[in-house]
Amino acid sequence: MDYSATQKGFRQRKLQPNVRNTSMDGSDGSLLFEDTSGCGSQTSQQRNQHSGYEAAGFPGQSMLVDPMSNLAMAYGSSLASQGKEMMDKNLDRFIPISKLKYYFAVDTVYVGKKLGLLVFPYMHENWEVSYQQDTPVAPRFDVNAPDLYIPAMGFITYVLVAGLALGTQDRFTPELLGVQASSALVWLIMEVLAVLLSLYLVTVSTDLTTIDLLAFSGYKYVGMIIGVVAGLMFGRLAYYLSLLWCCAAIFVFMTRTLRLKLLSEVAAEGRLVRGARNQLRMYLTMSIAAAQPIFMYWFTYHLIR
Repeated sequence: MDYSATQKGFRQRKLQPNVRNTSMDGSDGSLLFEDTSGCGSQTSQQRNQHSGYEAAGFPGQSMLVDPMSNLAMAYGSSLASQGKEMMDKNLDRFIPISKLKYYFAVDTVYVGKKLGLLVFPYMHENWEVSYQQDTPVAPRFDVNAPDLYIPAMGFITYVLVAGLALGTQDRFTPELLGVQASSALVWLIMEVLAVLLSLYLVTVSTDLTTIDLLAFSGYKYVGMIIGVVAGLMFGRLAYYLSLLWCCAAIFVFMTRTLRLKLLSEVAAEGRLVRGARNQLRMYLTMSIAAAQPIFMYWFTYHLIR
């Protein structure tokens, strides 16, 4: 009996520390981990309230921001429009962009007829440009009208053919091709400027424009391409024969075209007119036409070996 009572009391004393430990753990847990649920709800309420303020905005702030932004946009658009007008006015003074559309108004039929006229101009009779209400018709309606499409494409094709010729001779480099293209372009511009200066010195009243002279001077690239391609395919003799033919063709083409622009009406019809001014005009016409074969040979002879 005593032994059982002693054993029972021992079990009760043994269980008491566990109960104390459990209560102590619970009290320590409540101290170590704080309840932040209330703070989270307060923070979310503050954020919602702040976002509501931002969405609503202040009336004074909107009144200050909107007029300033509208004024800045109006001022910027006015500056942009003024700059565009000034640029168009100054650019049109030197390069008439509106007139360039006329020189590119071509089609396939015109290009074919014009190329045939440049290679074989001997049978062509009517060289006058057609007009409609004091305005020349578009090139696609008149084969005698000057254009810029053939000179532009001819220049690009000449540069490509020159690169091909240099490549077949193992002399191709990007720098050399750039020099070839830039030199051809610079000499073309110098040729046009020289003709303009000559017209000014001779005091010739003509309707030729700078773009017309650029177009007529650029037609020689067609003969240059034919000569180089013939030389690459059939040898040096074919180059000389084809270039000689194209040089004679461009001389006839330039003479018959420019005499209607530079000479007087009587001299343009083929009648003999005496006078120093008419002789100067005739010499100027022949000089411009004779310069084309010189440039054609100069820019192509080194490409054929």
